[in-house]
Amino acid sequence: MTAAGAQEVGLAGVMGSKAMLTINGSEPRAVQVGQSVDGVRVLSVQGDQAVVEIGGRKRPLRVGQNAVGAPAPDGSGKVTLNADGQGHFFTTGSINGTSVRFMVDTGATMISLGPTDARRIGLDPTRGEKGLTSTANGQAVVTRVKLDTVRVGDITVNNVDALIHQADMPMALLGMSFLNRMDMQREGSTMTLKKRF
Repeated sequence: MTAAGAQEVGLAGVMGSKAMLTINGSEPRAVQVGQSVDGVRVLSVQGDQAVVEIGGRKRPLRVGQNAVGAPAPDGSGKVTLNADGQGHFFTTGSINGTSVRFMVDTGATMISLGPTDARRIGLDPTRGEKGLTSTANGQAVVTRVKLDTVRVGDITVNNVDALIHQADMPMALLGMSFLNRMDMQREGSTMTLKKRF
């Protein structure tokens, strides 16, 4: 489930003047230029690229790329997440403007990234303050960095501490360096985050 109605749109391929779109992990669907499907509008298709409009914003996509579009912010500074079958909360957000898949982890002191995600965001895993951290799998060598912006739904937080691990991770961990700036309320299988400062 993506945050607060945000949509993850991927370009799976191009067929003539149609874009093969995956929306929130759906099977690819052929969408004609000018058509909309699930609130995503195809503006143009050229070569292996398409320009789509998500939540009122134009996003260029190459085949194989994904983009996340949040609906126009309602100004609430609030996000509601839904748990999966195992009780984990996942969301798609962005770090320094680059789309990132997060798992909410209240046991992680900071946002944690693998080196592949870090490089995709434009961070150099070799530059920063080296250190050791305790993980579920024992001690790990990490690099501590500052993130300019972390956005989840309608919440943007600036100047957030993060750790880049040496081994890749299935997804980024949304740790307490972000979460401790929120009021977190959990009710059954939903969690609401509201920005405090």
